[in-house]
Amino acid sequence: MPQFRFLADSGTPLEKQRFSWKDLNPKPLSKLDDDAFTRVRVILLNGIETDALRLSHLIARFNGDLRVPLAQVRRVEQHQATIVNWLVSADHSPLETTIAYEQVAIEVTAEVAQNEPDPYLAQAYRFGLLEDFDHLYRYSALLDRLEGKDANNIIQGYTDIVPGRPTRDEHRAPQDDVRRPYDRASASTASKIHAAMITAAEFQTHDYYMNIGPLFADPVARQLYAEIASIEEQHVTQYSSLEDPGETFLEKWLIHEATEVYLYDSAAKTESNPRIRALWERFLDYELGHLQLVAKLMKDIERRDPDEVLNAKAPPALAFKSQRRFVRDVLAKEVGFRALGTEFTESGEESAETLAYREQLNASGSPSDAVAANYRWTAGTELTRRVANL
Repeated sequence: MPQFRFLADSGTPLEKQRFSWKDLNPKPLSKLDDDAFTRVRVILLNGIETDALRLSHLIARFNGDLRVPLAQVRRVEQHQATIVNWLVSADHSPLETTIAYEQVAIEVTAEVAQNEPDPYLAQAYRFGLLEDFDHLYRYSALLDRLEGKDANNIIQGYTDIVPGRPTRDEHRAPQDDVRRPYDRASASTASKIHAAMITAAEFQTHDYYMNIGPLFADPVARQLYAEIASIEEQHVTQYSSLEDPGETFLEKWLIHEATEVYLYDSAAKTESNPRIRALWERFLDYELGHLQLVAKLMKDIERRDPDEVLNAKAPPALAFKSQRRFVRDVLAKEVGFRALGTEFTESGEESAETLAYREQLNASGSPSDAVAANYRWTAGTELTRRVANL
């Protein structure tokens, strides 16, 4: 897959980016007929779009000069986020969508960890990956418990369903989730894009769990969503702290638009559904237009060359394929790693503050332990049970 230069293509001008209500209600993907990675792309791209809205509103609170262009781009990205999110079909139960969210976290973070050129940042991605891996196992147990369904119907065999770093052990004091940031002057474009991408994905997951959790009547389900939502907040803290806090508002905006361009390009190059691929190509052109607008603002306001921030070329496109072998290797080697301040400890050493925090949270037991008690995923769970009950 050839690399491209971010600012070489002008894309679709902002004034030509229009939508109708029919556009905003596309035909959804098929839960069973479409490849699972089509849904992975949908969820990831919705995450980057909703994060674009979040970042845009935040910048507008602090910068009056950028409020109008931010609002103009934000309106388009609101509609893009709607279209992408509406691609998830209504026959997904909230728990099935949860399973899909965790597959996104595992497969995308695993690929990023392998492509990340900075060893420290790559370690941070591997560290969080093993926690999302355990979340998939816990939610798969809940899906079996509440709906009698096999999570493999959603993940289609691409991702293993086995325990990772136990969720009960993932709770840390806040200071042990803050990481060392990359240096804006020397970091590669890939490092900047990876941090923006994974932060967006984890933020979306956190918000989804916070919204969905209260809708369950089952007390263990409610507690499990509360527990894992807390870990997702920790993940947002970890990944967002990888970004250099010295970046200007325009730098942050430029990097985010470049990340959106990168993801739509990756999605268009790998999408197996022609109708949805056409949508990724359309939105790639839109995001190229947004990127050109922000690049011009950087030149006009900060008198800086955007290529200094983006290093001209995009990193290699995401492949969107199973990372099973890599994840198994990381699980075997690093499941015992823990965090201490900004560093990762192979010995499992942790701070007194983290140990006290975890003991307090788990004083009455761990929902993630409770939901997985006596559960072990086996292939063909639903069919096996039906035959046994005949």
